[in-house]
Amino acid sequence: MTSAADRLPPSVAREQAQPIEPARLLEANINPKTGLATDYLNHFNEAIMLLEMLSAMPDCVEDFTAWRPMSYAAHFAASNFKDKALAIDAYHAADPIARQNLDALASTMSTILTATREAMQMNLSPRAAGELATQAAGWLKPLVARAGGVINGSVAPTASDGSADAPQAAVDALFDR
Repeated sequence: MTSAADRLPPSVAREQAQPIEPARLLEANINPKTGLATDYLNHFNEAIMLLEMLSAMPDCVEDFTAWRPMSYAAHFAASNFKDKALAIDAYHAADPIARQNLDALASTMSTILTATREAMQMNLSPRAAGELATQAAGWLKPLVARAGGVINGSVAPTASDGSADAPQAAVDALFDR
């Protein structure tokens, strides 16, 4: 019979056997308390920045529609983050509830951004696209802040975090129109 550790990638199993030194995490700009890095939020902040620019610069729509969701590990694997392997290993060794909360928030943000991207590809007028972009950015900013709180350990992880339900309902309502 294999244990859960035997099914994990070797680097993750190794980190679980020997905790990562907090000083090493801190040096890599990874929160030593949670094992998570705020660099992941750049993935969402870039999309928000493009949304905010859309009202004044409708040509940014192509840059925005090129955005694609990425998981935490995929973001770091594709990034230039100096300690990306450490960030991925620390994520896998992080508290499962904190990871679950961060992943749920990231999923909600990705859903909002994907739905907004799909709507933008429907040849909306520049005014309608700008309004949608402003509304989507307004939904996303509090979610990014909450995700930052999870990463920084200032939002206590809960097994059932329903904070993402309201933006999802708003996205659903957008497609019901």
